[in-house]
Amino acid sequence: MNHNVNQHPSKCARVRRFSSAALAFGSVFGMITLAQAQSISSPATPAIITPPAGNTAFMVGYATGTQGYVCLPTASGASWTVNGARPQATLFTSFFGRYYQIISHFLSPDANPNESAPNPVPFGSATWQSSFDSSRVWAQVLNSNTIAAGSDPSCPNTGSIPCLMLQSIGSEQGPTRGSVMTQVTFVQRLNTNGGVAPTEGCSFAGDVGKQVLVPYTADYYFFRENKEDN
Repeated sequence: MNHNVNQHPSKCARVRRFSSAALAFGSVFGMITLAQAQSISSPATPAIITPPAGNTAFMVGYATGTQGYVCLPTASGASWTVNGARPQATLFTSFFGRYYQIISHFLSPDANPNESAPNPVPFGSATWQSSFDSSRVWAQVLNSNTIAAGSDPSCPNTGSIPCLMLQSIGSEQGPTRGSVMTQVTFVQRLNTNGGVAPTEGCSFAGDVGKQVLVPYTADYYFFRENKEDN
């Protein structure tokens, strides 16, 4: 009898802890879902990296990641070249002073190209995948939609990777039909900091084949088509 009495409070405590954790997670998930449904004012940007009229920012992620470079031969020796297989970043959003992961950014094959996708489809394209419903969007810089870092208030950090606009070239629902990222029409990369190729280590034939990962941060704004008013 005493054994059962002593165990009861312990079981109740475990249940309370589990319920509290589940409630906290549910609250965070609900807040993030709500934030994704809200309109977000995108900073003013030069026309070349501004999505066309009829598209509105609906989600923003603050990214930290790395840009990959590989040392390749040139006519005069060797130089660092962007390694297309090595972009990687995690995007966060802030709630009440704490940051939560919302999106992963990486390279992957476009499994569901749309009418804007090039033909043939690249072997791998920039990908953003929701951390909550696993939906994905693939996007690509089209028509040289980039500006140099330090050339505009939306891209103020001289000596960093360019700011740019990408257009969706495909999207896919998550395994449970999640569709957050399937709404995306354009992506802006703004406020970049870091990520440029090293100035040393790739000059001679003996350096060819070296690879480096350079840290960077940026703000990614996601746009969707404006919804018609009923």
